[in-house]
Amino acid sequence: MREKILIVDDDPEMLNLLNILVSENTSYEPVITNNPLEAVDIIRKGNIDLVITKLKMPALDGIQVLQEAKSADEDIQVIIISRYSTLDTAMELMNNDGFDLITIPFKKEQMLLAINKGMNWRRLHKDYRKLKEHFKDGQPRTSTAFGVI
Repeated sequence: MREKILIVDDDPEMLNLLNILVSENTSYEPVITNNPLEAVDIIRKGNIDLVITKLKMPALDGIQVLQEAKSADEDIQVIIISRYSTLDTAMELMNNDGFDLITIPFKKEQMLLAINKGMNWRRLHKDYRKLKEHFKDGQPRTSTAFGVI
């Protein structure tokens, strides 16, 4: 199953641009919506690995989407894009365990690097949790996790 990236933006042009960027330059499957409330429903259903969301949107902003994503799956990575990035925005992103803040306009390479780093970070966190569970109490569990018995 391909890893999925949810793209949330109320601007149809940016939504289309990011969809094309992910579709044509990565192995990930883009899932798109222009409605942040729908994005939360999609996240809660699961199988989303990374979220790219705009900061300022009606109904919910990007920080609220980030908070909803983290409450649904602590390993999900969230990249926020904004035309108006400030130090306060960056601090709020960090305080809510966001992955990256990218200012619009951005370079294609910048976004692709952030996506790949975010996906790698998610994989590492998931593997870490599996290993931690496997070696709980200092002794390996007798399971076939990672091919160890």
